[in-house]
This record gives sequence, structure tokens and C-alpha cells, in this order.
Amino acid sequence: MKAYVFPGQGAQFTGMGKDLYENSPLAKELFEKANEILGFRITDIMFEGTAEELKETKVTQPAVFLHSVILAKTLEDFKPEMVAGHSLGEFSALVANGALSFEDGLKLVSKRALAMQKACEIKPSTMAAVLGLADNIVEEVCASIDGVVVAANYNCPGQLVISGETSAVEKACEAMKTAGAKRALLLPVGGAFHSPMMEPAREELAAAIEATTFSTPICPVYQNVTATAISSPEEIKKNLIIQLTAPVKWTQSVQQMIADGATLFTEVGPGKVLAGLIGKIDKEAVTANA
Repeated sequence: MKAYVFPGQGAQFTGMGKDLYENSPLAKELFEKANEILGFRITDIMFEGTAEELKETKVTQPAVFLHSVILAKTLEDFKPEMVAGHSLGEFSALVANGALSFEDGLKLVSKRALAMQKACEIKPSTMAAVLGLADNIVEEVCASIDGVVVAANYNCPGQLVISGETSAVEKACEAMKTAGAKRALLLPVGGAFHSPMMEPAREELAAAIEATTFSTPICPVYQNVTATAISSPEEIKKNLIIQLTAPVKWTQSVQQMIADGATLFTEVGPGKVLAGLIGKIDKEAVTANA
């Protein structure tokens, strides 16, 4: 079965989408429509902007979403039988499988980015990558720390990202090293995504998601929150709201997709991060890039 996967924040690079814009009339039309919806020329930043400009959350999230979705729409043989997206990538996956329209998807991603940016400014918070520890050890260490720090991204076995208050994350990093982690390093991110620190953003996004029409998708989406195949529009909406403060169960999602018959994973969007993670989750998995 053909599975398509969509990357999240962090996959962006200067020049992303430029070849699509120049070579496909449909891509050009969609990029221009996006400029109108957003109220600024995001294409200028995507094609010519500095790494610093691209790193702004309000730019990064719509940029990665647009690259993924427009690439999917220009693929001739795009017939997904299952989809999944990592964090932000879940919105790309939902447009690709017909659960969300292009316009509504972009509006929600823009709203999500701005809400997350605001939540990041309330209290100092951050994320850190922990390498070389079992998931349950990471969870136990987080639970033993005073302050807010939780497991946020289950990326692949031996690679888990934690998230929370800056001081708690720093303490957790030291405790992880004591527990035997190969590395525990702070990430250059704006705040504590997929943690309770995102509660204000979750509330703001919930209202926008509730007001948006979702359709029955053409194939199941394996959502970050449940790591299971979901096709009900109501369930999709509910999980999308929970996603901001809940962990991204990427390892579990990929394992479930394989158990359900996925034979080829095609990454749609900038970079090859997910293909790399999938190879670490299952050595036998076949991956490709769109």
C-alpha cells in the first residue's frame, strides 16, 4: 500500500518551491492564491529569503505546508492509500487526502502559527533532543523533574524530543545524561511545542478548527495523537485540537502503518527528515521522496 508522509517545521530551506512555481502553471496559481490569503508575499521569503526570515514561525509553518501540498497536487500518480504528517505536517496530510480544502488548510496553519508564536512569548520555554535512551526512561526522568517538562516527539527509537519550561528542560537534560543518554541538547526553537505550555494556542486554534468544514477523506490519516487510522471528520477535528498540547507519536504511527500494510513511504515536501526517521523505525521500510 502507498503511504504518503508530510514533514513539519524544521524542514524549510531557502529556494523551496521555486522550481514548482516556475515549471507548473497549477503550482504558480496556488502559490499566488496563498499570497492573497496570507496578505503578504510568502513566495518572496520562500524563494529568496534568508534562513533567519524563514525561521519565523508565522512564515515557516505556512511555507512548509505550501511546499508539501502544492507538490502533492502536481504529482501525476498521487493516489494515497494512507497518509500521515509530523506535527504541522498533519495539516498537509489532511489537505492531500481531501479532508480539508487548500484554502481552509492554509488559513488554519496560519492561525496555528500565530497562536503558537503568542503562546511562546508568555513564559520562557524550549525543547531538547534526547538521544540513546529508551522512551520509558525519558518519560520517567521528565516525571521526576520539578516544573513542566514532557515527552513531545517520539521521532524514532532512541530519539525523543522533550518540551516545557526552559529551566525544567535544562534540568531534565542533565538528568538524562546521568541516566545514560548519549546526548541531550537544547534545540533552536521558539518555545515548548506539544506540551502544556501550548494551552493558550490550543484554545485559540480549537475555535478556528470547530468553525471549519472537514470532509470524509479519500484514505485514512494516521494522526499524531492516536497513531491509528482515522477517517471520521469529527474525530480528525478533535485530534487536531488535542495535537498542540499532546505528543507527536511518530514512531508508533509508522509502526501502525506498516502493520496495516504500508509497503512504500513517499515523503512529500522539503527535505528528507521523515524518510530518515522511518528507516530507523523499521530497517526493512522502503522510502522515497516525491
